[in-house]
Amino acid sequence: MKAKLTEDIIPVTDFRTNAAELLEKIKKTRRPLILTQRGRSAAVVEDMKEYEDRLERLELLEAIVRGLQAAERGEVVSHKDAMRRLDSLLNG
Repeated sequence: MKAKLTEDIIPVTDFRTNAAELLEKIKKTRRPLILTQRGRSAAVVEDMKEYEDRLERLELLEAIVRGLQAAERGEVVSHKDAMRRLDSLLNG
């Protein structure tokens, strides 16, 4: 989920002081928390499930891009050929 800039940016010192409460907020809202240090962004803390979901989406997008790049290079096979290869791999 997207951070609300008016609510989800805090100094790292505030995070240290209120870590348990802020981690609960992250878990409840599923929004990341942006930590600042000396007035500059320093880190992002996010819910573990959100992080895992983001990684899965990224892996899927990377696979799609690799497929598109392979297609642009002409490295594609027909559906029939792909199914034959898959059948061969699965059935020896």
